[in-house]
Amino acid sequence: MGNLIRLRKLARTISEALRGDHADYTTGPLTDAIVLLAVPMVIEMLMESLFAIVDIFWVSRLGRNAVATVGLTESLITVLETLAMGLSIGVTAMVARRIGEKDPDGAARAAVQGILIGGLLSILFGVLGSAHAESLLRLMGADDDVVATGAGFTRVMLGGSGSLVLLFIINAAFRGAGDATVAMRTLIFANTFNMLLGPCLIFGLGPFPKLGVEGAAIATTTGRSLGVLYQLYRLARHSRHLRVGRSHIEINLGVMRRLLSLSGAGTLQHFVSTASWIGTTRLMSSFGAVAVAGYTIGIRVIIFGLLPCWGIANAAATLVGQSLGAKNPERARQSVWRAGFINCCVMGLVGLCFVLFPGPIASFFTDDPAVRDIATSCLRIIASGYLFYAYGMVFSQAFNGAGDAWTPMFLNIVCFWCGQLPAAWILAKYSPLGIVGVPLAVTLAFSFHAIAGGLLFRRGTWARRVV
Repeated sequence: MGNLIRLRKLARTISEALRGDHADYTTGPLTDAIVLLAVPMVIEMLMESLFAIVDIFWVSRLGRNAVATVGLTESLITVLETLAMGLSIGVTAMVARRIGEKDPDGAARAAVQGILIGGLLSILFGVLGSAHAESLLRLMGADDDVVATGAGFTRVMLGGSGSLVLLFIINAAFRGAGDATVAMRTLIFANTFNMLLGPCLIFGLGPFPKLGVEGAAIATTTGRSLGVLYQLYRLARHSRHLRVGRSHIEINLGVMRRLLSLSGAGTLQHFVSTASWIGTTRLMSSFGAVAVAGYTIGIRVIIFGLLPCWGIANAAATLVGQSLGAKNPERARQSVWRAGFINCCVMGLVGLCFVLFPGPIASFFTDDPAVRDIATSCLRIIASGYLFYAYGMVFSQAFNGAGDAWTPMFLNIVCFWCGQLPAAWILAKYSPLGIVGVPLAVTLAFSFHAIAGGLLFRRGTWARRVV
């Protein structure tokens, strides 16, 4: 009877989370607050990872060169994602702190300044990236066949990357304010459109032209742009906690400076992480298109498992920021350990599936035996460290939610630049492991990252950050 009551209560909480009815996350049962924030965030991340899986499923039908193009181009786009995620850290921290302080106008001003900065960066990156698409592909190690197949894809993706940046930043503002349901609905809308339009433009279904891999880029950019329009509509009209009016739409140098100060360390934090991923992809490209294609498929599936956990970690970031704004650091601390435990349970189940059934999963995306073998090894090895990743994600986002982006930046430098990259190079090039050494290095680096993050979190210096 007791279990039935708890299940009914959980169902009611999940229903409330999907409706977005909750108003205050600084009081009330902590587990309920985590569920209320995490459920829409998990669905948001699931939609993003589901799109990545569906996209590579269709692109893989075009051959290994098309898949390699996607992998190499995404490595380039992660540079801009780094800037967007860095800004998102600052936006989330400032918006959450202002909401915790009961200052909705301050939260709106912080969100607007983040959007303005992101828009300027997007224009610069888009113009330069689209103009030099072929050269950038060659820089990443693409051969002539890959460049011939994928230059159009890369040009469209880089030219329209501003939609990705604004999606990141505006959703970060919604999450910081506690409007996680709006962020969830944005990605449901944008990525559903992406997934429906993608195969139509890739294969020329119905009245649509057959554009091949370039069609995938057009579908992605169109869907994301429509998502941004939806976000702007919700900011102006229908957000429960965060509403932007005409009085907020102006350049505020004071807020912008504080935001850039917070975001600078966040950008460096993600630059370090991103550069390590680019480095491992570049290392795989030295083994040829087959290696890149297998690694790309494996990483896409890994992300499918990891991104939902970012939802739980992002819930912890929001709770930390709002709790500190409400002058309740103990609630912030407890929310992190509770979210870490929940995340560990989720990741344990997902990781077990990937470790036990990597072959059938990889076979779903490719019938090329060589590509499948590499994807299988990547899945099994990286998923074996999922329990560590669960806590590591929560600790990193907890620091960020408190406005302490320097600590995870330091962790990333030590674990990824000083650990992952050298280890991947040595294991892949100078050990009998060969290609398998790359995913093994990734697993070891992320596991150490989680352990070190937990030790630093226990020190408690994050709770004294001023945002």
